[in-house]
Amino acid sequence: MPEQRTGTAERHAAVRERVLRDWGLELPEFLFRYDAFLDSLDPDLARVLGDLELSAFGISDLFGNPDAQPSEAGVDVRAHGRFYRDPPEFLTFMHGGSDGLHFGLWFADGRTCSGVASYYNNDAGELDMTSSTPLEAVRARIEHSWRDQHDYYEGEELAEHTGRLARLRDAVTAVETGDRPQIGAAYLKRHVFVWPPILHYSATTLDRGGALADGETVLGRPPQNRTDLAAFAPAVHATLNDAEALAAAVDEARRRCADGDPAEALALGRDLHWTSGFDEVREGYAHELLAAAYEALDRPALAGIADAHHRHRRIKSVQVL
Repeated sequence: MPEQRTGTAERHAAVRERVLRDWGLELPEFLFRYDAFLDSLDPDLARVLGDLELSAFGISDLFGNPDAQPSEAGVDVRAHGRFYRDPPEFLTFMHGGSDGLHFGLWFADGRTCSGVASYYNNDAGELDMTSSTPLEAVRARIEHSWRDQHDYYEGEELAEHTGRLARLRDAVTAVETGDRPQIGAAYLKRHVFVWPPILHYSATTLDRGGALADGETVLGRPPQNRTDLAAFAPAVHATLNDAEALAAAVDEARRRCADGDPAEALALGRDLHWTSGFDEVREGYAHELLAAAYEALDRPALAGIADAHHRHRRIKSVQVL
């Protein structure tokens, strides 16, 4: 085993305290397992992980320096690692390489982490929420590469690549997913390419992350994961693309939130945030509705993150620290 950085427990405690203080969020234990896993890799396995285009980023940068501050004056630390479309519930911890793929901890209730989400910032796709922990996300990437390796390697190169992936898989399964014997396509079919359970307490949103709130929504929103997004999205986009209809929808969300039902403000605010496309009107509506919804739902951490993101949404680089 390679020599680990000293003071792991103290470093983890410092990161936990920093994130709770500045973000208002409680980091899950599995993020610390992810950091310890990275710390345990020998140089060869670290290169394999790099070849898979996976690298610690965002909140994980604090593990190198828990006291790190923004390099530019006036920039809110909560903007670090926060891409343009990231929902406030999303806290980046790992970058995935091409097309802006990145992975984030998901805080649906604004306090505790309920899993992992990922998406390609430079593409039009939705959130992928099939991984429950960072190491599950790493395992999925290993199995994707295992499935596809015959398309890129042959002969001795294939044998070498297979051996290196197998070693990295063994390192992951020694910590998590050791009860999953499948590999390659069989693993993906069993654990990744599966339809998620219906969440009746969360309304469908265009980012596929869902809006966790009691109450009634409009625009025909079904419970999260009950229907294919393609069957739901056109009606929402029709409203968002019609200025008068959008203004009316925002007014209705405002009214409901003021009357004690923030569900539509949260759902519509998230849809507008996801589809802002550098449109100042949508950005403004999104910020207003999300601020109102998070206040009504007593989610001050998400309200603060949403505000910081709105102020820095046009930031030139998400590398703030």
